[in-house]
Amino acid sequence: MSKKTLFLGLLFTLICSVAFAAEEIKIGSINDLTGATSDVGKDAALGVRECVTYINDNGGINGKKIKLLLFDYGYRVPEAITIYKRFRDSDKIQLLLQWGTGDTEALSPTVNKDKMVTISDSLSGHLCDPAKTPYNFIYSTDYSTNARAALTSWYEKVWQKSDKWKAAREKGEKPKLVCFYMFASPYSSAPIKAIKDQAKILGIDVVKDQDVSLTALDAKSQVLAAKESGANVVWHGNTAMSVATAIKDAYALKFEADNLTNNWGLDQNLVRITSKAGEGTIGAASAAFMNMDVPMMDKVREYAKKVNPGVSEDKRDIRTVQGWLKVSLAVAGLGIADKKGKIDGPAIKAALESLRDWYPFNTKNALGVGPYTITDKDHRPTPVATLYIVKDGKIELFDKVNMKERFPKEWPTWLGW
Repeated sequence: MSKKTLFLGLLFTLICSVAFAAEEIKIGSINDLTGATSDVGKDAALGVRECVTYINDNGGINGKKIKLLLFDYGYRVPEAITIYKRFRDSDKIQLLLQWGTGDTEALSPTVNKDKMVTISDSLSGHLCDPAKTPYNFIYSTDYSTNARAALTSWYEKVWQKSDKWKAAREKGEKPKLVCFYMFASPYSSAPIKAIKDQAKILGIDVVKDQDVSLTALDAKSQVLAAKESGANVVWHGNTAMSVATAIKDAYALKFEADNLTNNWGLDQNLVRITSKAGEGTIGAASAAFMNMDVPMMDKVREYAKKVNPGVSEDKRDIRTVQGWLKVSLAVAGLGIADKKGKIDGPAIKAALESLRDWYPFNTKNALGVGPYTITDKDHRPTPVATLYIVKDGKIELFDKVNMKERFPKEWPTWLGW
């Protein structure tokens, strides 16, 4: 073989490699598979992988395949920072998917400086004000709006109407709220200011908070303190396994307050673990549950079996659906930016901020959510909180609360809480 022929062959290979790379879109994903929130994190990561496979099987993003780089950071902020630097400097990703509130808020100044669009499983309201965090986006109702809505719905539909609290109402008693959450966790504490503010708006007294670990196996001392305070309702700010511990201990100690959870606190695991103790628990949810018949859920179940056949369906949960929801928002932004000829941070940001009455996969009510609207002034995708209740061992729809309609004057001022 002549040197000229060898040179031309190498040149052709290089050109093909560059062309192939140009037809690829790189997404970096930081997930908790082994840390304090892995009880919900592992399932969410499965959903991310399965949705990317579905997108690629169906033509990718305008013909470009997604290359997913997914790493476990064990819920450790320093590890998340290290992974991001690798994604940015070596892998040259075009969009970042993050997990926890601590790491997302810690990396926020960096990703915003880098103009790296980030979509996180942390639905912290602190990440929703584009004046402060222009490159941070969330894929569902933020924690603070969920907390406000859950307390409002409980007050109006349970406290004011149920026979359980009739005697207290007739005595003229004011309801009392207690918050169970891990004080040191940015995630758990994110909506506490908001729910206490909502309690004030509704005329609900707030008693002393109780510090409950994300990995708690015993919460009896916290339950006894809350019982002594006379609390009527508990806000649970942790993930499902910790929440289940507190609910079981409350049941055993005959603490009869009602239970409210954020979107990471209510799932099928909670129902299975708490059994009778969990009856009546009301929780926010970011999407429909995996066993519900809504548009696109058939694809979620199909790709769960296709990509991860070793994980039985009874081990799957709403977290898989949330993974799909997160990826679908990323794909929407990337797709619009690509059609306009440029896939970089500012272009993806502008694309996401152009979404009006958007549904995942451009399918009405897909995954049980939407419509979403995101603007360059407000990154909260929706003011609607969807609440479910545990009834007879099943999770059923309880209420939908549009907080913007209910509190039109306050809604703009809550941005960034």
